[in-house]
Amino acid sequence: MTVKFEPTDKYDDIINLPHHQSKTRPHMSLCDRAAQFGSFAALTGHKEAVAEEGRFTDSRVELDETEKAGLDRGLQTIREALYQVQLGRELPLVCITFFQPDEYKDGGRYEKISGRVVKIRDFERRIVLEDGREIDMDQIRSIDAEEKSI
Repeated sequence: MTVKFEPTDKYDDIINLPHHQSKTRPHMSLCDRAAQFGSFAALTGHKEAVAEEGRFTDSRVELDETEKAGLDRGLQTIREALYQVQLGRELPLVCITFFQPDEYKDGGRYEKISGRVVKIRDFERRIVLEDGREIDMDQIRSIDAEEKSI
């Protein structure tokens, strides 16, 4: 099937007129004219959404009974050391590996932090470090304590 275009006389009165040039404003270059539309983004946030979707997260590992028992022993050791602080010993120094859930998607990442434990808040299930950081006890994977401080 061939499409034929019929000539029209609709724009004959303006088709051959010269291009208008302002007498009061300087002519804008093509580069400057294109720059006016450079910041326009038809899909605002698309690039960020693609990057977020491509970001990987880890899955939280469920602890077996042996690992849970080891964590209980570690927490008990910290509790005993905190009691010893009242008797003049220094705060217990620990290295804790815990799961930090991602706030935007399923999963998260494992983090390892070191510090001195100031208090264990059993009701909130939080461990408070000397610098103010708090760790959710339900997210802890492992506890390593410095022998001389405990």
